[in-house]
Amino acid sequence: MTALSRRQQNKIERERRILEAALKVFSEMGYSGANMDAVALEANLSKPTLYQYFQSKEALFSAMMLGERDQMLAVFEHPSDRAMVADLLEFSWDYADTVLRPDLLSLARLIIGEVQRFPEIGRAYQEVGPDRLLRGIMDYLEGQRRAGRLAFDDAELAAQDLWGLILSAPRTQALYMPDHSPSRAEIARYLHNGLKVFLKAYSTQPETDLAELARLIGAHSLNQVQHDA
Repeated sequence: MTALSRRQQNKIERERRILEAALKVFSEMGYSGANMDAVALEANLSKPTLYQYFQSKEALFSAMMLGERDQMLAVFEHPSDRAMVADLLEFSWDYADTVLRPDLLSLARLIIGEVQRFPEIGRAYQEVGPDRLLRGIMDYLEGQRRAGRLAFDDAELAAQDLWGLILSAPRTQALYMPDHSPSRAEIARYLHNGLKVFLKAYSTQPETDLAELARLIGAHSLNQVQHDA
């Protein structure tokens, strides 16, 4: 593998700084309140330099949301040698760790508050975030159906069931009760139960997959105990 040049490394690092700054600015100011000046200031860059990377606030917002989406979909878009249950469990935790972050919850609250006056904000958020994430989940589930591991008639409904079952309730609570942050144990309770329900509904070998899920949960719990000891 060819090593990146110093110039390429600097470009990647600068883009990372810009996207981190953008998330902070958007989550604090909302989409309509955010501007390129504030992002440049937060990233400690000049405004002309910022425009070399992103030509508009809209392009910056899209890139920021796509980065969060890619993090959640990494396990599906870069499959490993592990079985489907392990992939679903890893995705579930990646999803939880992302959408329950305080900055992303703040961003979601601000967007919810702005969509009545600025419906284009809701559309932009939906298109580059949830809609693309849903498409990635659907593609993965379709692959598992073709492999004979899952059975369903509608990939979109199956994908909606998956993320609805694993985290809908705790995320809704976190959105509207910012002073309550669910513990890892609370998240695990919903997440593990949601996966059990999903596998019972869609797996072609539910008993085998449920046993594998129990094994993985037990192994994770044991590792956590050893880590905390």
